[in-house]
Amino acid sequence: MSRPENLTGLQTGPEPNHLDAAVDEAVGQAQAAAAAAGVDVRALTDFGDLDQAVRLLARIWGRDANPPMNLELLRAFGKAGNYVSGAFVGERLVGACVGFFHAPSEDALHSHIAGVSPEMTGRAVGFALKLHQRAWAMSRGVDRVAWTFDPLVARNAHFNVVKLAARPIEYMPNFYGLMLDTLNGDGDSDRLLVRWSLRDPAVADACGRSGEHRPDPVPVAGAVVAVGTAADGSPAPGRLDGAISLVAVPRDITALRASDPALAAHWRRAVRDAMTGLLAQGAAVVGFDRARGYVLRREP
Repeated sequence: MSRPENLTGLQTGPEPNHLDAAVDEAVGQAQAAAAAAGVDVRALTDFGDLDQAVRLLARIWGRDANPPMNLELLRAFGKAGNYVSGAFVGERLVGACVGFFHAPSEDALHSHIAGVSPEMTGRAVGFALKLHQRAWAMSRGVDRVAWTFDPLVARNAHFNVVKLAARPIEYMPNFYGLMLDTLNGDGDSDRLLVRWSLRDPAVADACGRSGEHRPDPVPVAGAVVAVGTAADGSPAPGRLDGAISLVAVPRDITALRASDPALAAHWRRAVRDAMTGLLAQGAAVVGFDRARGYVLRREP
């Protein structure tokens, strides 16, 4: 079924089957999210829009001299059929998201970078972008999207694990090496790799919820603290033997990197040690609690 790049006004097929119904639901959710955020999400194809994306991402990451994406690469990605889209208010780009396909046997899209203009924070523009990406991928027969994020960034952990119902599957120490930008500082670039199973009922449910109605937190009764927060704001190591474990992260790691780089590095090591240890023991990340951090559960 042919579907336009801009999902607005998308028509369903004349004889919907189970697959088409799931895609149509995803498209409707994406349209609703864009309307709620007050944006139009569409593919970036002309040079003017692509240049806006390069400039926006450079500003977000504080890398004007060395943008995280350049115009030539975005142009090539789009021409090759990859995901290059943006969120607009009028003709002004306020968010961008870029992804490329995995190897054919893996049937997945890797969402490489996504960013929203700082002045649009709190407007759910990122949510609208990700739901557009989901509908775009599903309409092309792709069932999974993967991406990485810094496990110390609490707001991103909540967005990915709670709002989108994506699931972290691998902890990767210093994945990108030294990055030297406003967001990452000069420390190790540890990342969590997440998998978004686009047809999972939990994902469909999360994508259909409004910003005011989020799922209840994952139960943590009887949980063991693997990393807590001490009174002075430093990480407090705990135990790694719980059936349910909690791994805390700083409230604002970006501010901490600027004010106390040594403490930020201490948090990096503590979270890395706990997460890699728990995942190696067979635990899985099943949630994120704003007050207590990651919730990991080990099956008996």
